[in-house]
Amino acid sequence: MSNNSPIILWFRRDLRLSDHPALEAAALSGRPVIPVFLDDEVVHGLGAAPKWRLGLGVESFATRLDGIGSRLTLRRGRALDCLRALIAETGARAVWWTRQYDPDQIARDTEVKAALKEDGIEAKSFRGHLIFEPWEVETGTGKFYQVYTPFWKAVRGRDVPARLTAREKLKAPTDWPASDALDDWQMGRAMNRGADVVHPHLVVGEEAAQTRLSVFARDKMAEYAEARDQMDSDATSGLSENLTYGEISPLALWESGQRGMAEGKPGAETFLKEVVWREFAYHLIYHTPHIVKDSWRAGWERFPWSRENDDTLRWKQGRTGIEIVDAAMRELYVTGRMHNRARMLVGSYLTKHMLTHWRVGQNWFEECLIDWDPAANAMGWQWVAGSGPDASPYFRIFNPETQAEKFDRKRAYRRKWLTELSTDPPVTARAFFDACPRAWGLAPDMPYPDPLVPLAEGRKRALEAYEARDRSLEGQ
Repeated sequence: MSNNSPIILWFRRDLRLSDHPALEAAALSGRPVIPVFLDDEVVHGLGAAPKWRLGLGVESFATRLDGIGSRLTLRRGRALDCLRALIAETGARAVWWTRQYDPDQIARDTEVKAALKEDGIEAKSFRGHLIFEPWEVETGTGKFYQVYTPFWKAVRGRDVPARLTAREKLKAPTDWPASDALDDWQMGRAMNRGADVVHPHLVVGEEAAQTRLSVFARDKMAEYAEARDQMDSDATSGLSENLTYGEISPLALWESGQRGMAEGKPGAETFLKEVVWREFAYHLIYHTPHIVKDSWRAGWERFPWSRENDDTLRWKQGRTGIEIVDAAMRELYVTGRMHNRARMLVGSYLTKHMLTHWRVGQNWFEECLIDWDPAANAMGWQWVAGSGPDASPYFRIFNPETQAEKFDRKRAYRRKWLTELSTDPPVTARAFFDACPRAWGLAPDMPYPDPLVPLAEGRKRALEAYEARDRSLEGQ
């Protein structure tokens, strides 16, 4: 291999210059580096909001590369075809990237690595998306962890890789390959009119993510354990958006949390546990990839879930008649995000009170969340449905009213997102009707609906279904 041959550095969900092992290794090689982003078969399958948000992240990252005298080459098509074309055009003899762990990306990367090696090209993957590689964390018997708390205990005291500073220069090739124009890809096309509504709520790019973390550590980390569930307060880090696209590394959050622990901030350990919750989600999706589409626990295949119907449409529209659920669903459509406590409540209502398959909710979140993450979304929906990795009883059913009384005591969260609760609703509540599809035919002056499934009735029906499930399993 020529010491002067370029390295194609294939960026995916790692849109940053700092704390990037693949980029660091490429820079240290002394060889020309050609940064590349592909609108490939995996990106093509993304939902409306995550694809749009990814495009904004790519745009921001391209500007970062320009600032250090490099540039981002864009190509559209099947990943292997695009990479082979770039190799032919540039004379590159290596393609490097940051590892991913969900089934779709593993399948793509496995094909690419095998084919490029067959072509005589160095194909190499690096860590960086996680702190703890899934195969590095094992139980005492050499198996993977299936429950979060033992996983947390296994990793909390481990040494972690050193963080890497941002590279200020990358060696450029003699000639840059041609690049697509990002605007031509129209990555936000499916957002339609919703893009203008959601856009002000985004925090895009590496520098903005670093600022977000600094502000959280300074102003919010100390109270995080107590305040994070309060739905009417801005007490969380918001960094799930930036972690999703690799605009900040999990190591940066880990280091910040450890510093908070050393400073005696009460909420720092809880923050670290949330960072590790994401690690656990990827641990599971790597070892049990069926979690993405099939019930993680055995015995749920014949549970009488309902599927898409008129009731699930009302759930998506935030018109179930349960205020806290509807407020959360409208927050999702206006901001592209949803408070974490609210995610549990809307998930529980859909899967337990409505007895609707968790895949319906999973797919809707995949369409609407700007912080959509394949591992966290799959594990979260199965966790709340009862079919996933939860140490609590699967028949636990959240009561939205008591949860609202506890975590939205002054009703500020509900008033913020529901026009029906005020004669002069705030801009946030009215914005939902500017973002939602016109085909829904919704208007802010519509009367608030009666409950789709009354809470007591829904709870009774769910428990009866669980009892029938248990009897069916006993009879096998």
